[in-house]
Amino acid sequence: MIKKSLFQILAVLAVLALTASLSMAKKGKYEEGSVSNGGSISGVINFKGTVPDPIMEDLNKGKNVEFCATHPNTQDGNIRPRQKVVVSGGKLKDTVVFIEDISKGKAWPGPINFDFAKCDIEPKVTVVRRPPRGVREGLVMVTNQDPDILHNPHGYSVMGARRKTLFNKPLPSKGDIADVTKNLMRMRPGKDQHFFLQCDQHNFMEADARVVWNPYYTVSGADGSFKIDQIPAGKYKVTAWHPYVGEVTQEVTVSGGADAKADFTLEKKK
Repeated sequence: MIKKSLFQILAVLAVLALTASLSMAKKGKYEEGSVSNGGSISGVINFKGTVPDPIMEDLNKGKNVEFCATHPNTQDGNIRPRQKVVVSGGKLKDTVVFIEDISKGKAWPGPINFDFAKCDIEPKVTVVRRPPRGVREGLVMVTNQDPDILHNPHGYSVMGARRKTLFNKPLPSKGDIADVTKNLMRMRPGKDQHFFLQCDQHNFMEADARVVWNPYYTVSGADGSFKIDQIPAGKYKVTAWHPYVGEVTQEVTVSGGADAKADFTLEKKK
């Protein structure tokens, strides 16, 4: 009787694990197609709380000081302020807004490229995606734009206090490109959400990205505004995420050919 009960328990656990695995696999799949009479979602990202002070980076403590100090933000004494939370008039810049679950719709946009230029990384906040099966190049690249400067892009998946290395590739010369598409195959739905990029040679060079599983996303501008278009009519969960403030989700209904208004408020807690 005990053996039979144990067997039944193990069988149930196996079924649950398989169901979860299939669910995750389904979430990670997306089918490109045409969208007829699609709608859109637009709004602004409001900021609540105290804006953190900038990090005053002393370039004298790092490598290639003379060159890195040519960055336009550098102040007297080779000090470069780094503002991770940018707010203007109560509106939050660099917030990724995306639809959580949508299996079919518009095509993915072109590749994402991170430029390493003047000892900085642009864009500061964007998205990355896990490549579909069979695609091993051409989706996410890192380019060294600095002459005679060695950069070492190090990409991580951030999970709370833990970091998982996805790639670590030296770029010794201007024009060198690291195609890291295949390295992002290690990302998994439900596990990987926050991508972090840093230069191992100049650790003040940082960028962040949200891991997305469909092309329905955008990043808020300096005025906090955003818009996602070509959305099939329906009801969706939409999330606004900032790597150093947090995230909020709300349900938004999109009608064919219409623009649905959806504002978000993100709060920086102490």
